[in-house]
Order: sequence, then structure tokens, then C-alpha cells
Amino acid sequence: MTNITAQDLRELQSPIKERYRTDPASASVTLSASGDLDSTEIACNVDTGHALVKAGLHPATGGDGTFACSGDMLLEALVACAGVTLRAVATALGITIHRGLVHADGDLDFRGTLGVDKAAPVGFGNIRLKFEVDCDADAEARATLLKLTERYCVVYQTLTQAPPITVSLNQAEDATADGD
Repeated sequence: MTNITAQDLRELQSPIKERYRTDPASASVTLSASGDLDSTEIACNVDTGHALVKAGLHPATGGDGTFACSGDMLLEALVACAGVTLRAVATALGITIHRGLVHADGDLDFRGTLGVDKAAPVGFGNIRLKFEVDCDADAEARATLLKLTERYCVVYQTLTQAPPITVSLNQAEDATADGD
């Protein structure tokens, strides 16, 4: 879908929004991700639906840098979602974006991840999301664009208002068993 106008976007989303108004349950969708643990390396093979990504240890934790780092992938998901959301909001507002960049940085203290210092946090301590956009909007419209992008970006909202996560560890069934 290229060169979508505000009207095109409204026409595309209008029946979807109406369905969600009349049938709120239809708006609830479960997204899923899965990965296969590598049997020989400290790695997890994640199927993105478009490619297979092998995630492994970051060099700061002993990895050699040949595999994707899950921390990088988290920042990449934020950049992807924020970029798509910004473009959709700009389109809806009638703002023309000539070009732009989305960049995310996150600070990690690997002492926590490696258990070197129990007081050191595990996870990002600070994340910075930055947009550099060449557009036809004035300062007020750019402020609205940013505010609405923050409001409607799924990954941003998930990171800033973390939902509860349920974790379980189950014994895998033996796929080689013949039923005896």
C-alpha cells in the first residue's frame, strides 16, 4: 500500500472501526510468537513470519555478535511500531512526511543480567525514542503528531504500562515416542 491519503485510510479503517463498535469482542486479537531452542548453541530460532531470526547472547554476556540480541530486537520492535504509527497518524492528520528516521537507544547494565551485582537491574534502565522528520507541519501539528503517536503505538504503550506476564515451564512431550 503506497501513497495512501487520509481519505484512503479512513475508507480502509471505517468498516473495521464500525465492526469494533458494534462487536467489541471482535477487536480482541491474540498475537503470538514462538521460537525453537537450538540444541547445540546458546540460541533461540524465532520465526517472524517473514524470516527466521537466530537470537543469542550479546557480546557483553559472552556472545560473539553473530546472532541477534533480544534487547536489540525489543528496540527494533519499538522503532517499527512507532514508525508505522507515526506514518498512520500523519496520514490521518493530512501531514505529508517527505522523509524521516526513527531511532531507539536503550541503556543496559549487564552486571544484573550476569548476576555479578544483585543490586544492578536486569533489563533496560532507560530507553530513548527519537524521530527526525521532514514534514509540512508546523510546531503545533508536530506536537499533536508526537502525542498521538505515543498514544497509539502498541509497543510504546506496552513498555510504559507493562501488562502482567504469566510464565510457565512445562515438560515437552517426546516427539519421537511411538505411543507404546
